[in-house]
Amino acid sequence: MRKTKIISTLGPASDTDEVIEQLIRSGTDVFRLNMSHAKHEWVSDIVPRIRSLSEKVGKFVAILMDLQGPAIRTGDLSNPLELSEGDLCELRLVDSDPSIEKSTSVNYPGLAEDLTVGDIVLVDNGVIQLKVKELADERISCVVLTDGVLGSRRHINLPGVHVRLPALTEKDMADAMLGVEMEIDFVGLSFAREAAHLEELRVAIEQAGSRAQIVAKIEDQQAMKHLDEIILASDVVMVARGDLGIEVNVEELPLVQRRIVSKCIKLGRRVIVATHMLESMLESPLPTRAEVTDVANAVYEQADAVMLSGETSVGQYPVKSVELLNRIATRNELAGANFAEAAALKTHKQKTVKAAVVLA
Repeated sequence: MRKTKIISTLGPASDTDEVIEQLIRSGTDVFRLNMSHAKHEWVSDIVPRIRSLSEKVGKFVAILMDLQGPAIRTGDLSNPLELSEGDLCELRLVDSDPSIEKSTSVNYPGLAEDLTVGDIVLVDNGVIQLKVKELADERISCVVLTDGVLGSRRHINLPGVHVRLPALTEKDMADAMLGVEMEIDFVGLSFAREAAHLEELRVAIEQAGSRAQIVAKIEDQQAMKHLDEIILASDVVMVARGDLGIEVNVEELPLVQRRIVSKCIKLGRRVIVATHMLESMLESPLPTRAEVTDVANAVYEQADAVMLSGETSVGQYPVKSVELLNRIATRNELAGANFAEAAALKTHKQKTVKAAVVLA
């Protein structure tokens, strides 16, 4: 029996009854609803269908509602901006006229208060790098460090910057209350930066009558600074490698992943490894060798679950992706991950129990 759970994200490629049933039969243990894209009407429709199909197959499948979180994004542009190294680019914090040609608005008015001159601003998953040159109340002047084309509503990352965004937006709270109504099993908090953020969500859903478990998504350097308290305040932790891989140097990501997973094991919390597990299967019927090894490494590290995102939500091979993930996890568990032997034994009671089992 496979110990590593499989989480599949639902979307346009997978929200029919036929595909959902196939995903369950192929090994899906949890369905993820990505609230960055999902509408309430869709959630209200898909949840009862998941429950019904789960009952039909005879296998309980949990549901994770993944809240969008307080993302910082650029505004809408009539035409994309072509940026070249050395150009000046302006980030506008209010609805004002641009002072230079290459300018875009930002949805976070407090950004200038969080930044200092010299800070790095990463846009569009780190493709475009900017360096803060000058700060004003209504605009931030930056120097472009890397060539790129800036489109509308692109995500902004601020590595190493203490951001004073709220833990939950109005949208997040409305989505969470819908999750309570639909009796969702897990609620994921994006950009969890400290324990208080998780407690805020827990109190909100418990007061609404839900016993859903809280998933803390580790996505930035601020979360890494408060890792222990975040783990202890959560029920489950997710290594969200998308934003996390932008926030830390790419060569550090495997070390960060291993640190989070091992820390969760020691502190007794379940942990999910997510993002880009089988990314090539968005368009290819087979994963790359590197992806297969990546999944196997997550299994060897003893992650409790691995998660598929675009592979099952918008990819061309959603069912095949789950089938292959199932095969990889199952085979590499059999290869000698030694889950019981490698379990972290911290207390005298835990060590006594293991000794008794060995002697029996």
